[in-house]
Amino acid sequence: MGSASIMSEWVEGLQAKGYYTFTREQAESGTGRSFVATQSALRRLKEKGRIVSPRRGFYVVVPPEYRASSSLPVDWFVDDLMRHLDQPYYVGLLTAAAIHGAAHQSPMVFQVVTDRPTRDMFSGRLRIGFVTCRDLDRLPVVEKQTETGTMRVATPELTAFDLVRYPAQAGYWDNVATVLSELAESISARRLTQVASLVRLPDVQRLGFLLDAMGAANLAAALAGWIQKRNTRPVQLDPSVASVAENRLPWNVGPNVDFEVES
Repeated sequence: MGSASIMSEWVEGLQAKGYYTFTREQAESGTGRSFVATQSALRRLKEKGRIVSPRRGFYVVVPPEYRASSSLPVDWFVDDLMRHLDQPYYVGLLTAAAIHGAAHQSPMVFQVVTDRPTRDMFSGRLRIGFVTCRDLDRLPVVEKQTETGTMRVATPELTAFDLVRYPAQAGYWDNVATVLSELAESISARRLTQVASLVRLPDVQRLGFLLDAMGAANLAAALAGWIQKRNTRPVQLDPSVASVAENRLPWNVGPNVDFEVES
């Protein structure tokens, strides 16, 4: 039996046991083939759409029902992928917001927060985007069940702060405000103030300002009480924009960009 047939049978065996990811080293060991023969066999399976490789040396099995999109859903394998990369992570921003019920628009990118710059990856037609956060280990996450295990997802409260911390990756301020308006009902005021202690003060000011402007009175009041015990400095809502607006209390935030919640 040729290397390609042996590899195909081995991959079928993985799927039969409920495993959908593997590494090149595992394939080489599992089939008893050489490095060159393994690479050649894997390349043929990729050409047939039987597997995809979002990162060199890491492979995802694609069952027939998922070949139209050329990949399994990312949540099926993101935990395995990040363990392969040996990087801490959590699923965040718009992807986390959608998981928590704020899915005004389906995210075009599966967004992952990790502790070092990581280039975007593609699994078939699906794109995985990465945001860098140096201190993510102390930020609150929840374990969400997936078809193949679990994945780490930002809590609703952390997600709210991340939308403000990374507005470009969140679709800018109109989209940030829209997603926050949907996410607000999933946010605990108590836990929101707990997360406030873990992020930069200007981002607490910006989130409080947005929640206040959107009429999320309970959440805004909780952050206002937290902020009153701190010495805030004037900040603009969008620090990347040259225009300056008069600061509004109690947030000490200048609304230098317009935004509106989309219906």
